[in-house]
Amino acid sequence: MQPTRQRLPGELSFLAVLLLASLFLLWTAYGISKFESLTSAGAFPMFAAAIMVVCAVLILRDAARSAPTETRAGESLAAQFVRRLTPPVVVGFTVAIALYMVLLQPLGFLLASYLFLVVSMALLGSRRWGLNLLVSALALAAIYGIFQTLFSVVLPSGTLLQGLFNGAAA
Repeated sequence: MQPTRQRLPGELSFLAVLLLASLFLLWTAYGISKFESLTSAGAFPMFAAAIMVVCAVLILRDAARSAPTETRAGESLAAQFVRRLTPPVVVGFTVAIALYMVLLQPLGFLLASYLFLVVSMALLGSRRWGLNLLVSALALAAIYGIFQTLFSVVLPSGTLLQGLFNGAAA
């Protein structure tokens, strides 16, 4: 006999969105090659998306059958949902990723990635700044070496710093 599982606040809504996203991906995958054959370009994406749809339906069904979680005294379901889904580290990483995406073009890959790695370590709780700076530099050197040299990927060099250095040289 399985223990009774309680449904988390917002779980049904999240699973419904997940099902809709899976259906959209299935439709998009179907549009690749209209399932012409098992070896067509869209066959594997359609297979993967179909598995996602089936799993989403099964999980949604099980969640709908489970009892809702009791709320804390004076806390609405919406407030409990927000509290559980937005712990400070998740919010911090979301902001860090958004800033990384915005700063990648003006600062370039190396500086933006270095700052992102250092900030990420701080968000994860590391307070050893010297070690954070060193590990970030070493990891970035390895990543840069692999992608720039081995794979010949052109990484953004940054527009802000180029303007500063070009202006100083003139």
